[in-house]
Formats: sequence, structure tokens, C-alpha cells
Amino acid sequence: MNAADNLKRAAAEAAIAHLPEAGIVGVGTGSTANFFIEALGRMAQRFAGAVASSEATAHRLRAVGIEVLDLNSIDELLVYVDGADEVTRRMHMTKGGGGALTREKIVAQVARKFVCIADASKLVETLGRFPLPVEVIPMAQGLVAREMVKLGGAPKLREGFVTDNRNIILDVHGLDIANPAELEAGINQIPGVVACGLFARRAADVLILGTAQGVETIVAA
Repeated sequence: MNAADNLKRAAAEAAIAHLPEAGIVGVGTGSTANFFIEALGRMAQRFAGAVASSEATAHRLRAVGIEVLDLNSIDELLVYVDGADEVTRRMHMTKGGGGALTREKIVAQVARKFVCIADASKLVETLGRFPLPVEVIPMAQGLVAREMVKLGGAPKLREGFVTDNRNIILDVHGLDIANPAELEAGINQIPGVVACGLFARRAADVLILGTAQGVETIVAA
């Protein structure tokens, strides 16, 4: 395991302290979330089940003995734990490198608390270094791409990839994301956009960073 993986694992394991003693937990998608699933599996008996943000996560949860529940079947989700491709100290994030951004947004919106877990390399002053994923209905690819250019971005189709919702992803490079919430709202209004990978309107409540000096926890003001 490399150094970055060690930091991801440290952040993922620290997130266990933010879970309720019993109940249902929402689980994200990606490499850091996978370490969290491993940790959950060692105490599967503590939980009534989990809500998965992707088919891949659902498969991993079942493999460690945790029941996967339909989000529509539950009344309350206390905690959602997921990683980020970029995150600021204001808890704004870019997500969707794994292509699960829409389902991640849905689960995050339902959860009372959103815990973001990441290694220190994901912490940035301003979002935009990582290309912004945008999930798009296929027939709207050209329209959305042109709108992204108007916003100053350079959209590129994620070749050979289809989301769990049977849509495509445009990865938009070069955007100036000085106001994440405003940009998120604007992109979401473009016809054909299912969701964009900016998580600013529903930002994290807690950020757990794995650093070379140990785990740092930041709580939203």
C-alpha cells in the first residue's frame, strides 16, 4: 500500500467515530470510500444496513456482510460518508471522478450529516484543478458541451463510460470556480444536465483529512 492509500485509510477509519451506534449509514463511491467499507465490514453487526451511492458500492457492501437498502424504503439517514476529488476548508467539493455524482448528491441531500473523508492531497484553496464531471442525458451532449464552453470550460466526453443511470459524463477542464454554489446552480439549470459534480449547495458538515502528521478533523462553522 502506498503513502496516499495509508492516508485514505486513516481518514476512512476515523469516520467510524461519527456513526450512530445503530441505524443506517449512507456510503459513497471511490477509493477512499472503499477503505471505509472495509472498516464497516469489521463491525457489520452494529448497523441495520446501508444506502449505497452506486452499484459498485452496493456490491462491496454486500461482500462484507452489510445489507443494502433502497433509499426510498427508509425514513431517516443520519450520516453519509464519502470521499472527494477536491475539497476546500469551506467544505465545498468536486466529486464524480468515479461517475456516481448524481446518486451521491441524492444520498447526501437526504442525510442529516455529511462526512467527507480524504487524503491531504485533495485539499485545495480553490476548486478547479480537477476537471468538473457533469452527468448528461446522451441526446443533450452537444448542447451541454457548448454551454460549458460559454462558461469558460473545455468539455471532454468520458470515453467508454456510462453511469449507473445510463447517462454519459462530460469532464469539464479549465473552469474558474470562484463561486461554487453559483456555478453549481447555473450548470444544473442547463437542459439535459442531470447533475454536476460541484457539492457546494449541499456541502460537507465534517471533513476528515488523512495527513502525514495524523488525522485532521474540520467541522463546518
